[in-house]
Amino acid sequence: MDLPRLLDGRLKLRHLVLVDTLTEQGSVVGAAAALHVTQPVVTRGLHDLEAILGVPLYERGPRGITPTEFGTAFTEHARAVLAQLTHAARHVVEIADATRGRVVAGIHLAGSNLLLPRAIAHLKEDHPLVTVVVREGTPESLLVELTAGRVDVIVGRLSGPGTEGTQRSALYQESIRVVAGAHHPLAAREAVSLEDLAEFPWIVPGTETMLRQELESLFAQHGLDLPANRVEATSFLTVRQLLTETAMVAALPGLLGMDDPRLVTLPTPLENIGHSVGLTLAAGRRLNPATQALIASLHTVAGQIDDA
Repeated sequence: MDLPRLLDGRLKLRHLVLVDTLTEQGSVVGAAAALHVTQPVVTRGLHDLEAILGVPLYERGPRGITPTEFGTAFTEHARAVLAQLTHAARHVVEIADATRGRVVAGIHLAGSNLLLPRAIAHLKEDHPLVTVVVREGTPESLLVELTAGRVDVIVGRLSGPGTEGTQRSALYQESIRVVAGAHHPLAAREAVSLEDLAEFPWIVPGTETMLRQELESLFAQHGLDLPANRVEATSFLTVRQLLTETAMVAALPGLLGMDDPRLVTLPTPLENIGHSVGLTLAAGRRLNPATQALIASLHTVAGQIDDA
């Protein structure tokens, strides 16, 4: 197989954007909508790119498209190039005006109500003109955004050693607690077993998360199934509202319910469930000054939380 000549002028930046979007959306229809173009434009662009590379990038099916081995590999490289271009543009702007900058922080449950808000406030004390963009999502979706350069740093639970192309660093250890609304029927009890809680509706994270897997394992160890009456949610605002207005319970990072009079921590032991809260970065990527400043603030605030 001859090596494709990607610098002969045929490969365009739009081809990289196209493959990134196709892989993320999983369909031609979804990619066309995301790029604000027609489906024939997407199809023609994909055919052009496959002709340049000489390999099929996607398998077509009745429910959309799935990347082939070639498509998965090329998407990773396309996202890396797009990320570098994004950071190059921002670097030029930051050189032109060193007092300004922009950092995009991805966040999921752990650290969302205390760590990141306090870190942003700390950052703003010395860098008032730095713009902080907060994007909430699942760990998996945020990793895609990080790889593509649309997110600079992910703040949240660290599960496992990390993935290829990322580097992780722990900030502090956080336990998981069972949380309910202050009005909950079990709120006044001195002891609440998992069997007691199985009778109530639960709010749980998505099936792809480590906490969900740990909860399912814990229920199984007690001879129980995860309650069928449940809601899957990762937005703390949604979770908090459901807890305060219903008899639902949720397993949450301990700091999430702290200092909220509408919530109570139930005295239910959750054996071996806990985690490190920390940062995930793209390995080898140069950090812009705004990102460096936010990371420094995150470390400062994490130290205060850890000492509390």
